[in-house]
Amino acid sequence: MSDATDEEMMRLAMAEARLAAAGGDVPVGAVVARDGVVLSAAANRTVRDQDATAHAEVLALRAASAALGAWRLSGCTLYVTLEPCAMCAGALVLARVDRVVFGAWDDKAGMAGSVGDVLRHPRLNHRPAVRGGVLEEECGDVLRAFFAARRTGRTGRA
Repeated sequence: MSDATDEEMMRLAMAEARLAAAGGDVPVGAVVARDGVVLSAAANRTVRDQDATAHAEVLALRAASAALGAWRLSGCTLYVTLEPCAMCAGALVLARVDRVVFGAWDDKAGMAGSVGDVLRHPRLNHRPAVRGGVLEEECGDVLRAFFAARRTGRTGRA
């Protein structure tokens, strides 16, 4: 994929992140696309759904699988505004996603190179290509604004 396509898809993921923030969830958004066509988009819903597994990546994978009628997402790219955590990285490997493109790095929980690297672990049977830092500042700004608002007692909406 081209840099322009990656940025376009990341902007769609950022729109989802803003929806998550509006609902009181940590602003992370994800999009699954194949050949430049969006199959699914999702926002974090852990707070809204009271479900620790309702991360944007997992929700987007579920919806893409439903759209394709297949659990294997070969040929697909997942775009996400924040580096995937261990749970999401594991789900991406199991879904056989070809590429993972993310925005902001997560020095506390990121598993695509920050804390660890589940996505490219040499002993796993599938290793997607990874591109980090796409629209990193913009993705990070949405997260920083959300947490700054929470610290000052505002709603946290970004």
